[in-house]
Amino acid sequence: ATKATHRRLDRVVGVVVEVAVAMGSPGGRSAVVIACWYTANVGVLLLNKYILSVYGFRFPVFMTLCHMCMCSVLSAAAREFKIVPKQFIRTRRHYAKVAVLAVTFALSVLGGNVSLRYIPVSFNQALGATTPFFTAIFAYLMLRKKETTATYMTLIPVVGGIAVATWGEPSFNFIGFCACLVGVCCRALKSVLQGWLLTPAREKEAEKMSNSNENKLDSMSLLYYMSPVAIVTLGICTFIMEPDAISAFYDAAEMNPPFIAILLGNCFVAYLVNLTNFLVTAHVGALSLQVLGNAKGVVCTIVSIMLFRNPVTFRSVAGYTITMVGVWLYSSSKRRSARLQVIENANKNLASKV
Repeated sequence: ATKATHRRLDRVVGVVVEVAVAMGSPGGRSAVVIACWYTANVGVLLLNKYILSVYGFRFPVFMTLCHMCMCSVLSAAAREFKIVPKQFIRTRRHYAKVAVLAVTFALSVLGGNVSLRYIPVSFNQALGATTPFFTAIFAYLMLRKKETTATYMTLIPVVGGIAVATWGEPSFNFIGFCACLVGVCCRALKSVLQGWLLTPAREKEAEKMSNSNENKLDSMSLLYYMSPVAIVTLGICTFIMEPDAISAFYDAAEMNPPFIAILLGNCFVAYLVNLTNFLVTAHVGALSLQVLGNAKGVVCTIVSIMLFRNPVTFRSVAGYTITMVGVWLYSSSKRRSARLQVIENANKNLASKV
């Protein structure tokens, strides 16, 4: 029996060693980071839904304010402990651009959290998948940036699928629907503004800003500088829209002390979403992150239906499937256009040298 026990222990140790070696390899580290990213994204959505709907703390604006406070504190800590690179804003003009982004970012998160009070996670994710549609609209209206005809055609199933999903959604709520659309529009607007505001327009300005690294903030440094502005924005929104939130928080904490731990855990996971997003981009690249993001919506939808048992119909499933196919086609078309643009620029450079 002793020999058999030793053999089993040897096998366990061997497995542990193999896992440790795999995690030490670049591929192993990337897999761990991606797994953490998925866990954080799914976790924050489910915790938001649990607190707002199941637990009954119906103050999404205040909850979003708590998220941003945690992001501000932990972003500062990550910079000080050199977990992420320390970058700086050196001009008032640059900070003004970041402030505009911060307000848009706060409203995008706020819209998504408010919607979770009224609609299920599955419908929230289905509406969130339409972000490329609104991004294309804002990019054309603000930057006059045109996509290829094939790219625009892929947006038809994105919107058509949502129309079908909305028609067949048994838990449809107009307030939640509008709040989610506001969040989606602000998310799309933020992505366009980020490319517009943080990228210089003229070559001389570009050279000057390139030397000062002003337009090269990574996502974690951007979060660090956006957080204070977002906190002020959400604080004003809380004061106007949810004046009883703080008293309700104290009542909930007094009646059920574990609520404080639940809310703090929720805020910590909200920060982890941003941190793991930064780490995934560093390990696998932005394009791979986009593909993973498309799959994330499907994972969140399946897990939420399994946990919260919200009713689904064939129409809602079919509509969401059509939307996800459209998002996949859109991503593929954008990657193809980017590759063609790189080849075209390379050919132009060669022609200019000859």
